[in-house]
Amino acid sequence: MGLPKIRILFVDDEEHNLISFKASFRTKYAIETALSGQDAIEMLKEKQFDIIITDQRMPKMTGVEFLEQIIPIYPEPIRILLTGYTDMAAVIDAINKGKIFHYLNKPWNETELDDTIQKAYMAYLEKKKMQEENEQLSVTNEQLEFLLRQKLLS
Repeated sequence: MGLPKIRILFVDDEEHNLISFKASFRTKYAIETALSGQDAIEMLKEKQFDIIITDQRMPKMTGVEFLEQIIPIYPEPIRILLTGYTDMAAVIDAINKGKIFHYLNKPWNETELDDTIQKAYMAYLEKKKMQEENEQLSVTNEQLEFLLRQKLLS
């Protein structure tokens, strides 16, 4: 049995981009797609993802607005923003508000996008490992405090 596939949620209002992404990466990654930020939010309630890739320019809710909304509820997935426009304000917003890991131009370069997904997943695993180590430290600390109290009482 191999390693589990990286779980990716790809959000874009242009269906041909969803199809193209799936066609390029479906054998390598476990991919779910959504046509809007709202659809993606519904999917996040049902499934866990390691990486979220979203287009910036979408009707009703931009990629940054979508990411901003989900961060408090789903902080774990690593976020990547795609845009066909070199809109520096959107990039700055994405970094500051959407807390993105990486920003890529559309149309994407398959190799560059794949490399970015791999780097994002390494960051995801590192973040998970640190969370687990912090939880273990917290438990150990509580145990030591308990033992110290016992010693002081005896």
